[in-house]
Amino acid sequence: MVDIRVPTLGESVTEATVATWFKKEGEEVQQDEMLCELETDKVTVEVPAPSAGVLSEIIAKEGETVGVDALLATIEDGAGAGANGGARKAAKPKTQAPEAPSPVREHAGAEADESEESAPANARSVDVRVPTLGESVSEATVSTWFKQVGDAVTQDEMLCELETDKVSVEVPAPASGTLSEIKAEAGTTVAAGAVLACISGGGATRAAAPKAEKAAAERAEAPAATARGDVEDAPSAKKMMADKGVSRDQVEGTGRDGRVMKEDVMKALTQPPKPSEPAKVPPPEAAAIPRAPVAAEDAAREERVKMTRLRQTIARRLKEAQNSAAMLTTYNEVDMTGVMELRNTFKDQFEKKHGVKLGFMSFFTKACCHALKEVPEVNAEIDGTDIVYKHFVHMGVAVGTPTGLVVPVVRNADQMSFADIEKKIAELGLRARDGKLSMAEMQGGTFTISNGGVYGSLMSSPILNPPQSGILGMHKIQQRPMVMNGQIVARPMMYLALSYDHRVVDGKGAVTFLVRVKEALEDPRRLLMDL
Repeated sequence: MVDIRVPTLGESVTEATVATWFKKEGEEVQQDEMLCELETDKVTVEVPAPSAGVLSEIIAKEGETVGVDALLATIEDGAGAGANGGARKAAKPKTQAPEAPSPVREHAGAEADESEESAPANARSVDVRVPTLGESVSEATVSTWFKQVGDAVTQDEMLCELETDKVSVEVPAPASGTLSEIKAEAGTTVAAGAVLACISGGGATRAAAPKAEKAAAERAEAPAATARGDVEDAPSAKKMMADKGVSRDQVEGTGRDGRVMKEDVMKALTQPPKPSEPAKVPPPEAAAIPRAPVAAEDAAREERVKMTRLRQTIARRLKEAQNSAAMLTTYNEVDMTGVMELRNTFKDQFEKKHGVKLGFMSFFTKACCHALKEVPEVNAEIDGTDIVYKHFVHMGVAVGTPTGLVVPVVRNADQMSFADIEKKIAELGLRARDGKLSMAEMQGGTFTISNGGVYGSLMSSPILNPPQSGILGMHKIQQRPMVMNGQIVARPMMYLALSYDHRVVDGKGAVTFLVRVKEALEDPRRLLMDL
């Protein structure tokens, strides 16, 4: 008896809905044949059969919500099914290439079954695979291996660390045993679902592994589908295409063998048809610029280190921001006396009641949300020839980490209290420094705040975080002489810098935004009165 369970759905996704069963109880199934389809908030997930046999029982019916690793159905092997008697309804196998496997799958096939009599059950090898990396991330780089070939490992013990464009991903051991083989050494770029290593059970020999690996290789080399007509699109995608009047030719399938999924139809509906364009010529800066000659005595004292994927992505996105946006920066200064006095008065009571310290970021977040209501273009983005105005604020908060700058997002910040904002920023900051942020936590921001003042910066021009149209730079609070009522007095002053996309934000809007932020910070009562 083999259990069919809900596969890993992603770090931030904990449940899915059973959309469609493609097999019925009593039908025969082939290994890697698609059994059912699950729908999450973001993507549609196909569940393949881990082995051949008969679908004996469906536990989770269509429309039910199931959690990760929940039991979906059970499969009886061929011998067990035959012993039960009764006619079985044979299912015609589809001509499909094997789907990208789940992060953990045993080498179990027809070839492995032949050798089960001569090899103990615990001699099977378990693949360690690249886990789901995020909706828009397709590959990662193997950063570090914490175990060597021949080392004993226990289930859930960390084996290696992967680096993606944004986050580091730890890969745990799916089972206990011995690390028998490392297939992706440190520095190797791997795709989602790729095999990283193999674990053999309890030190037993891998008698069935060679045949199973050979069979897997033969299946991988087999053609996916001879014609588009052989590929069956997802039922949910068919229904949406019929409802929306979209033809099959207008949708590009991203599923197995080019199969059209529900999200493919949604993407085709939201994106305008692209006109035919001539082949793009790489820009001059894309070509490698030769390095100037270096004296031999200097070269001996240099150290060459490959850029991490995170650093490469930061460099690429910052350069893209400069090349694509008409970026401009305007400045102002704010007297922080009002905020500091209010904070000093209530910080002890605030921490006692809410369990979090009252910092400056909640004041700045509230002030920006207040100003964005009056100047909505700063919270907008350009999409082709359209301007998309956001009637919500997902506030990006730039955080410096040992590996580089990341921007986690505080969602619906305009609807949150001071305490909620402080708690969320503290949580995201801690996860960022530990490298535990998921891709979902760094996507969808509409405006960004960057606090260079924590490092002592007095003045800077922040760079936009595309596709956003604005970013506010905070700086060091410094006592400076100011003229107040004809008298020169020392006041705690901070320079503010707003970088914005001049294509969508005019100078008047940028200045108005900064003035509203300044007014709200200098007199926080304005935030309560919505003035």
